[in-house]
Amino acid sequence: MNAISPIKLERIKLFLALSRTPHGLLDMATPAFAVLIYLQGFPSSRIILIGLLTAFAGYTAVYAFNDIIDYRSDRKRFGQTQQETVGYLDSIMARHPMAQGLLSFKEGIVWAMGWSAVALVGAYLLNPVCVLIFLAGAGLETVYCLLWRVSPLRAIVSGFVKNMGALAAIFAVDPHPDPIFMIVLFLFLFFWEIGGQNIPADWTDIEEDRRFKAKTIPVRLGEEKSAALALGCIGIAVFLGMTIFLLSYPNFKYIAAGPLVLLIGFLLLLQPAFKLYQTKQRETAMALFNKASYFPFCMLCTTLIFIF
Repeated sequence: MNAISPIKLERIKLFLALSRTPHGLLDMATPAFAVLIYLQGFPSSRIILIGLLTAFAGYTAVYAFNDIIDYRSDRKRFGQTQQETVGYLDSIMARHPMAQGLLSFKEGIVWAMGWSAVALVGAYLLNPVCVLIFLAGAGLETVYCLLWRVSPLRAIVSGFVKNMGALAAIFAVDPHPDPIFMIVLFLFLFFWEIGGQNIPADWTDIEEDRRFKAKTIPVRLGEEKSAALALGCIGIAVFLGMTIFLLSYPNFKYIAAGPLVLLIGFLLLLQPAFKLYQTKQRETAMALFNKASYFPFCMLCTTLIFIF
């Protein structure tokens, strides 16, 4: 069996960069966490296998669609000087490979549509409702991108998009999930996304966004208010993260789970968010984004501790 040639390997890396795969893999922890803490255990092996493939395909497709929709604006950005993004999670691989001319627009379409097909089949096998959730997520991602130069309220759309994977995962294991748990889970991920992902990510591109007259939160509200909003959203997210464990473990286990979630929230969210509020620096915004990206994975690990 022949090994993959270096040239082919580089091409594969470009497609993975288009889908921001390192970030996508971290995002896969979100639906896994949601299912495990909801069931307080593991689902069937069938759901685990189909769910993992479907989650990977879904995140891979949606992140690729982001670059497809933003292709023209990204091309304009790369026609001018780019801001340095060393140490930024979404720049581990090539950033916006289509906009840089490393991949063609057609290749990006084929890649996104192929993984979308896989996601749709997997979602249907789990629960037809999951198909509707995936399509809603893809549609909302389109709206989010189109609102870049329209309104900072696009951040709200982003909060909905980040919830799609977790909500689909719950419906995959329970056609009639507990509404209170679903509401708390939704709000938890919503505020985590706004404070830990959306605002710091847009802060990273703030100079470019100002140049292109984008309507992001950092551009419209300014650094002081944006940092305060991020910190407030993160505080709510940490509180709701503790609440989810309380709903699932309203017994002695919560005595250990609550402080552990608070510690994780402090290290990955509250501390870097407060530092951003103090410094208002782009580098601290990147640090917040990076650390916040690991929060769902750490919540998953915490859940596993209490399952075993």
